[in-house]
Amino acid sequence: QVQLVESGGGLVQAGGSLRLSCAASGSIFRVNAMGWYRQAPGKQRELVARINSGGSTNYADSVKGRFTISRANAKNTVYLQMNSLKPEDTGVYYCNADAVRGGSVSSYDYWGQGTQVTVSS
Repeated sequence: QVQLVESGGGLVQAGGSLRLSCAASGSIFRVNAMGWYRQAPGKQRELVARINSGGSTNYADSVKGRFTISRANAKNTVYLQMNSLKPEDTGVYYCNADAVRGGSVSSYDYWGQGTQVTVSS
């Protein structure tokens, strides 16, 4: 199986910064894209940022210029640097990986348990 473990969430004031990390572990043959999603109470889960194995990225319009996604491929780890945080960034942030499990021939979406990010005004 594949496990994703997130860390780095917390409580910060508006304008502050946080750095989230997520490490994939287990029987992994290959990790394709990795990304971060978030969900606020009463709202749908939404894409925040995504990065493929070659380093190409895409971001939600609401975070462009403030958030930066990066990855360390050799460690199957993805990071999200969040700067200039706003109260509307508050939510549970989930790590996602499109990965091929060892012994499998197809990729599958794996999800972390989520980490809470709260931005106070």
